[in-house]
Amino acid sequence: MRKLPIATAAFALAVGSAAPALADPPPPSDAMPLSQILETLEQESGFSHFKDIEWDDGVWEIEYRTDEDREVRVDVDPVSGESR
Repeated sequence: MRKLPIATAAFALAVGSAAPALADPPPPSDAMPLSQILETLEQESGFSHFKDIEWDDGVWEIEYRTDEDREVRVDVDPVSGESR
């Protein structure tokens, strides 16, 4: 019966140490500053506020709301600053 907690702890350690390897790498060194990308989006007609900003799969996933309370989601290339 004592082997179960040890095995469980070993599994937790193995999974926990593997998690950082699964994380997305940071934006490339030639990426535009995020502040510049956000400033460009703020200039969109009807922009109200940002809802969520996330770095995932090599792009900035940005969600924002418009004055009409419409939700907009864009994937932005970190180097060019263009929507995909």
